Amino acid sequence: MYAEVYPTKFILGYCSTYIFMQTFMIPGTIFMSLLAGALFGVFRGLLLVVFNATAGASSCYFLSKLIGRPIVNWMWPEKLRFFQAEIVKRRDKLLNYMLFLRITPTLPNLFINLASPIVDIPFHIFFLATVIGLIPAAYITVKAGLTLGELKSVKDLYDFKTLSVLFLIGTLIILPTILKRKRIYE
Repeated sequence: MYAEVYPTKFILGYCSTYIFMQTFMIPGTIFMSLLAGALFGVFRGLLLVVFNATAGASSCYFLSKLIGRPIVNWMWPEKLRFFQAEIVKRRDKLLNYMLFLRITPTLPNLFINLASPIVDIPFHIFFLATVIGLIPAAYITVKAGLTLGELKSVKDLYDFKTLSVLFLIGTLIILPTILKRKRIYE
């Protein structure tokens, strides 16, 4: 197998493809994550996926900062206004909110990557939330890559139980923000 004969070239090719796809919003990174599990195992696959997804999301963030405002305003005007209002409300606990968004599938990661610099989310918050927040979903996808031959569709990855766990993790992360806000209004 090519990957065994030329491991460095193979990993570099895999990483650059994943980062390119993530940077330029090319669909299919979920399949790259499945492939990571099948080719590299859970631990190495998870490290590669989180690294690549974070590098690609960061590149997308900076690309959007340069040229993304008109595109995002054109594609998602309502969603952008909603996101901006939520960011303003949660400015003091922004990391918790961004972690919640990354862990739960409430907003697509594509939108988060593109809109974050436009709504003035600092890069260090974006980066940290991306690194930590992508781990649960990446783990599920990479682990599913071990059983690649048994999957029939992408829906097989995210069943009700899996989505419930992701929402539970997200809720636990956002809970301090909600409790603090409740104390302010009392």
